[in-house]
Amino acid sequence: MEELDLLKKAWQKDTQSFQQVTENEIYKMLHKNSSSSVKWILIISILELALWTLMNVIFNADEYIKQMHAEEMMIYLKVLNYINWAVILWFIYRFYTNYIKISTTNSTKQLMHDILKTRKTVQNYVWYNLGMVVVSSVLGFVMAFLYSPDLGLIKDQIAQDEGNGTIIKIVCMLSLVMIVFLVIFWLFYKLLYGFLLRRLSNNYKELKKIDL
Repeated sequence: MEELDLLKKAWQKDTQSFQQVTENEIYKMLHKNSSSSVKWILIISILELALWTLMNVIFNADEYIKQMHAEEMMIYLKVLNYINWAVILWFIYRFYTNYIKISTTNSTKQLMHDILKTRKTVQNYVWYNLGMVVVSSVLGFVMAFLYSPDLGLIKDQIAQDEGNGTIIKIVCMLSLVMIVFLVIFWLFYKLLYGFLLRRLSNNYKELKKIDL
C-alpha cells in the first residue's frame, strides 16, 4: 500500500486537475488490489478443499467405522459428507463469481458493494466450517461412546453412578476438547483469510473516501 499512500499525499497537495487524475489512479490501484485479494481467497479455498480431500483418502473413516461395528451409521455419515461437499463447492462457486464481478466492474459503488458481499461470503464460509467442526466432533464422540469397546469401563462407571457425576465430568471434558478444537480451527481460518479480509476492508474505506 506504499504506492497508494504516496498517491494520496500528492492528491492532497496538488491542483484540482491533478486531483482528478490521481483519484482515477487510486481507484485503479484499489480495484486491482481487491481483485487480487478475492483471487487469493478463491485459490486458498480450492487448496483447502484439496487438503481435506487428501486427508479423507489417507485416513479412511469407513475402515474405522467397520472396526467399531458401527456400519448402520455409515449412511448418515455419507449423507452428511455429501451435504458438506455440496455446501463447500457452493461457497467456492460464490468466491469465483465474486472474483469475476470485482475484476470486471468499472463502478466505485459497485466495487464497494462487491467487497462487502465478498467479506460476508468469507465470514459465512468460516462460520459454516466451524459449525461443521462442532457437528463432526459431537458425532464422533457419540459414535465412540456407543460403539467403541475401549469405553466399556466408562459405560460401567456411568451405569453405577447414581449422582451422574461421571456424566458431568465427561461432558465437561468433551466440551473443553471441543473448545480447544474450535480455537485451533478459528486461528487456522484467521491466518488463512484474516489478512485478505483486512485488505478488502481497507480498500473499502479508501473507496468510500473517493465516493464522497
